[in-house]
Amino acid sequence: MLEIVWPWVFALLPLPWLLRYLLPKASLNGIASLYAPFVLQLGISDQQGAERRVRKRCIVAAMFIWILLLCAGANPQWLGEPLVLPEKGRSMMLAVDISESMRIPDLDYTGSETTRLDVVKEVAGNFLERRIGDRLGLILFGSEAYIQAPLTFDHTTVRILLNEAVIGMAGKSTAIGDAIGLAVKRLRDTPKGKAVLILITDGQNTSGMVPPRRAAELAASIGLRIHAVGVGADQLTVRGLFGPQQINPSKDLDEETLKYITETTGGLYFRAKDRMELEAIYQELDKLEPIEAGNKVVRPVTALFHWPLGSAFIFSLLWGMIAMVPRRKR
Repeated sequence: MLEIVWPWVFALLPLPWLLRYLLPKASLNGIASLYAPFVLQLGISDQQGAERRVRKRCIVAAMFIWILLLCAGANPQWLGEPLVLPEKGRSMMLAVDISESMRIPDLDYTGSETTRLDVVKEVAGNFLERRIGDRLGLILFGSEAYIQAPLTFDHTTVRILLNEAVIGMAGKSTAIGDAIGLAVKRLRDTPKGKAVLILITDGQNTSGMVPPRRAAELAASIGLRIHAVGVGADQLTVRGLFGPQQINPSKDLDEETLKYITETTGGLYFRAKDRMELEAIYQELDKLEPIEAGNKVVRPVTALFHWPLGSAFIFSLLWGMIAMVPRRKR
């Protein structure tokens, strides 16, 4: 809806007319204040009549510009739909494994060649957009761990950065401990109970400087709760030299360590063998980490004053250009 912040500004509408009658008239000394070269082209023989017409047009133009300036001064705004926001939210980071093993296409139940990482991007991205009121951050890890998105309320940007993650860009190995340690560094100043890390991996710690169990103990010391999700199917059919073969693509998944991490920090461990289980896990995480309801209502505000102000400027500029047309020799 449209809102006028300062409607009293329109009370100034008759001000130019009051000044015209209250202030003394300027002495023109017989010199016309405005020369209109188009008068002769219109075939107007009566010079006084032509001057009256020009003066009338000038008054109309000035009135129009004055009204535009008043509209800008009244500060018009467009109010969007009301949004209810929580008073306080969590600081939640998502740590996603982008090592080489995340290239395996075993989570999509449709049988397509969609990789584990592609499924995680879609499901986790939807989860992030539901976290209204939370500050979200993104950690990507392979052989090394790094911050892809610092904590922010801009959920759309976090999802875009997640979608831009590429397998192998952080190395082929898996540094789970370093990813947790990086989250501890970023969330150490967060009040206890308000910091959450969701760790998604399909392997075991094969790289990094910090052992995962030691990182979990550090996380527990600052009150960081970690939920871990182990992804990957138990069986996958591949083509071999002697025909199709069944293999276990998740044989390297270190569930024992992941369970230790979650138990130490007060979180839960989940196992996702396909897309449906992964979607169910994130729905369960929504229940475990519910969005805190609040009574703070805000309405997005879009300022509109620049439209009438810009129109007044452009119209004044055009009017001035017409007034500055050089005088014709008669």
